[in-house]
Amino acid sequence: MSETLTLLKNLVSRESVTPKDAGCQDVVVERLSKLGFKEERLNFNDTQNIWLRKGEAKPLLTFLGHTDVVPPGPLDRWDTPPFEPTIKDGKLYARGTADMKGGVACFITALERFLAKHSDHQGSIAVMLTSDEEGIATNGVVKVVEVLENRHEKIDWCLVGEPSSDKKLGDVIRVGRRGSLCAKLTVHGMQGHVAYPEIAENPIHTFAPALKELTEEVWDQGNKFFPPTSLQVSNINGGTGAENIIPGELEIQFNLRFCTELDEQTIKQRTTAIFDKYNFKYDLQWRLSGNPFLTEGGALIDAAHAAIKQVTGFETIDDTGGGTSDGRFIAPTGAEVIELGPLNESIHKINENVGINDLDILSEIYENILIELLASK
Repeated sequence: MSETLTLLKNLVSRESVTPKDAGCQDVVVERLSKLGFKEERLNFNDTQNIWLRKGEAKPLLTFLGHTDVVPPGPLDRWDTPPFEPTIKDGKLYARGTADMKGGVACFITALERFLAKHSDHQGSIAVMLTSDEEGIATNGVVKVVEVLENRHEKIDWCLVGEPSSDKKLGDVIRVGRRGSLCAKLTVHGMQGHVAYPEIAENPIHTFAPALKELTEEVWDQGNKFFPPTSLQVSNINGGTGAENIIPGELEIQFNLRFCTELDEQTIKQRTTAIFDKYNFKYDLQWRLSGNPFLTEGGALIDAAHAAIKQVTGFETIDDTGGGTSDGRFIAPTGAEVIELGPLNESIHKINENVGINDLDILSEIYENILIELLASK
């Protein structure tokens, strides 16, 4: 059994449902402290964060990951218990194997091999881990970055171990992500009897034309790096459950995944302009989950392409698809940011899994990236 697989089994056996860490970061500290990494705990409220750094010289390469996982869902739908790692048909099954304890395990073993061979490496290396990525992400990486920025500690390259691969390991690296803007709308009406609509006001009816226009709005055409901005309604709640009552309020939640053609304020202005056309009473609350970011090129992307080619024999492609990641908090500091990790096919699903062979391949890719960027020439 490989070192990476052994480490990953240890990590996924820990029930670290967000924002819990369940001792995962302690496992990482135990291994990296032996390699000369200095440990700094940066915990906020119920979130466990750690910053491990080796060296003070520039450039600084940082591996970014999270130790929390999403809830397993209905346990009776799993073929094997979600926190009892099980090997079957060449795969390791457990919650968090792909998203993203697999990437974390590969970071660690890659670092162990690299430092055993390149003790005289250039620059510095860091590992940043949080237990707040799968939650609302308010006390995790965003807070750690504030600490680093306040003391002028700059990351040059950031490699996020999120599951970026689509069909085979290393076929895609994420060089950016769309922004995510969440909205909660409350439409106010007047509750009443369905037989007397003239003395009530149905908020579902008054909002319906605005909903149609909102969902048909063409926000932009995208660009060469990003697809067009999209809006999706995620929840609509109205009514008491009774058949004969006109509801007094309607609540709607929607989300925009937006590209670099738009910004937060423009989206807000265009949305309220649509609502205001239809003369209904409403309250609207917004939450910015993250702005879009893009790394158009640079040494980190070049190193990733070279490493993937060396290990797998094929060329990778750059992409900006998928959801958000904690890379959105690193990119505004000026760092080059990419995401490179396991296959994303099973993430957040029942029977989440990772290919056992893929773990060793990914760890080798990470090691080669380290060599490309930091090995003494």
